[in-house]
Amino acid sequence: MTTHLQGSLFDQTDRLGLAPLGGLRRTELGAGAWIDVLPGWLSGSDALFGQLAGEVPWRAERRTMYDHVVDVPRLLAYYGEGDPLPHPVLAEAREALTGHYARELGEPFATAGLCYYRDGRDSVAWHGDRIGRGAREDTMVAILSVGAPRDLLLRPMGGGGAVRRPLGHGDLIVMGGSCQRTWEHCVPKSTRATGPRISIQFRPHGVR
Repeated sequence: MTTHLQGSLFDQTDRLGLAPLGGLRRTELGAGAWIDVLPGWLSGSDALFGQLAGEVPWRAERRTMYDHVVDVPRLLAYYGEGDPLPHPVLAEAREALTGHYARELGEPFATAGLCYYRDGRDSVAWHGDRIGRGAREDTMVAILSVGAPRDLLLRPMGGGGAVRRPLGHGDLIVMGGSCQRTWEHCVPKSTRATGPRISIQFRPHGVR
């Protein structure tokens, strides 16, 4: 798959490495929801982007919407419990997240879903990860972003003022507490010239 990524001026290394998670900064959103953010958690992220873009078996999906079948505006891949991840550093990232949040989450991160936003026309609509336990229980979803930054927006369920976080080039965000039940998030389309981005979403068992 052909991609063109303008590399980050702050991540000029091909050596992959994870920073300590002690640098996470938490923002309380309200109603029991919170986010933790750590910019540049993964160094060498542009090199990882290139490998994932070229080697992951991406699939395009079509869905029915308002009596029409439409293309899902992004490419997808999914790695279930026990599946080998497409790069060793992603397994390291999942283990590090599990260790850091062990006491608060009480269970490991188990699966990895990947989304490939090829340009500003690719997006994901407002939603919460409420398929399975996320609809009724507090949980966590950790997202590692590689490639060009794209805005992740969060807002209270049913509407309200949005929180905006640009994520790319190795940035990490963790949505926790009641976030999937009481808030929703999206990656909106962009009319600006936007490079490609891949997000890797780590989730516990039974959360989608």
